[in-house]
Amino acid sequence: MQIQTNSFLVTGGASGLGEAVVRAIVSQGGNVVIADLNDTTGQALVDELGDNARFIRCDITSGDEVQAAVDLAEQAFGGLQGSINCAGIVVVQKLLDRENNPADLDAFSRGINVNLVGSFNVARLVAASIARRVAAASSDHSTEKNADQGVIINTASIAAFDGQVGQASYASSKAGVVGLTLPLARELARHGIRVMTIAPGVFATPMMESIPEKAREQLEAAVPYPKRLGAPNEFAKLVMHIIDNAYLNGEVIRLDGAIRMI
Repeated sequence: MQIQTNSFLVTGGASGLGEAVVRAIVSQGGNVVIADLNDTTGQALVDELGDNARFIRCDITSGDEVQAAVDLAEQAFGGLQGSINCAGIVVVQKLLDRENNPADLDAFSRGINVNLVGSFNVARLVAASIARRVAAASSDHSTEKNADQGVIINTASIAAFDGQVGQASYASSKAGVVGLTLPLARELARHGIRVMTIAPGVFATPMMESIPEKAREQLEAAVPYPKRLGAPNEFAKLVMHIIDNAYLNGEVIRLDGAIRMI
C-alpha cells in the first residue's frame, strides 16, 4: 500500500508513539487525522504539519467521537486506508493492598474500557468506512482482485505476555488487544483489510519521563540489546513497514530489544 496520498486515523497521535507515526506518514506524503484528548498539542502538531493533517478531540471509548473522527477523514481526505491506534492508559494497582483490601473495580474496568474496548471501537468504525469504500468501488469494477484495501494496526504491549505485579488491568487489557488480532484479520479478509498488532517494550515516551532516573536505568539495563529505551521513531518505522507490506496480516510483533520481564 502506498503511503503517498493515502489517509490514516491515528489515535493518541498528539504525543509519544502516536506523534512519531503521524510525522512518519506525513513525511511520506500521506494524510492523517489526529484523534487525541490533548487539544493544545494536537492542534500545535497540525499547525506545524500543514494541510496533510487534521486534529479532532476524541475519546476512543465513545462511538460518537470516533465516528466523528472517521467522518472528518472522509470529508477532508476522501476516505481512510487504515488506522493506527496508539491511545491507551496505564492503571497500576495490586489485587490486594498491604492491609489486604481489594483493588478498586472501577479503576480496573477503566483500563479495560480504554485499552481493549477502545481498540475494538476504533477498529469497527474504521473497518466499516473502508468496507463501504471497497463496496462502492467494486460496484463499478474499479478494484483489483486481491488488492490491499486497508490496514488496522493496534498497539498492545509486552505486558500482554510478561505482565508484572500491579499490572492486572494493563496486562489483561493488552492481552485482549492481542486476542483481537487474528479473529478480526480473518473476518476482514473478504474486504481486503489487514489487521496487525505491535507489542512495544519500554519506550522513551512522555509517560516514561515521569519515572525516577534510577528506575529508568534499571529498565535500560534489562534490555539485552540495544541497552536503552526504544525510540518512538523506531515504532513508527515498523508501522510504516506494516502499511507497505501486504503479506503482514493477523500477527503480533514484539518490538522490545529482546527484553523479557520476570
